[in-house]
Amino acid sequence: MYKFLDEGVHGEVLDFPGTITFAENLERARISLASALVDMALTNLINGEPLPTPNSLLTDSEADIEEPIHLILTGASRVKVVPDLAVS
Repeated sequence: MYKFLDEGVHGEVLDFPGTITFAENLERARISLASALVDMALTNLINGEPLPTPNSLLTDSEADIEEPIHLILTGASRVKVVPDLAVS
């Protein structure tokens, strides 16, 4: 959701708590919000926390614009070989 303020545009992903941004115009707010969403998702994953369940029914009555924002993740595994330095 986006809300127009005198100073610029506030953006927030309603179904991903903590994902908010502020920019001087709507175009920059959209770009910034997309980046914030990726950062929040990566932070959750690095910390071993689940991602919030998407909820397209959430709304904000004070929003000037509500539009979907999609998070697309690519999964991979990392293999780290650690030499066994223990002496038997």
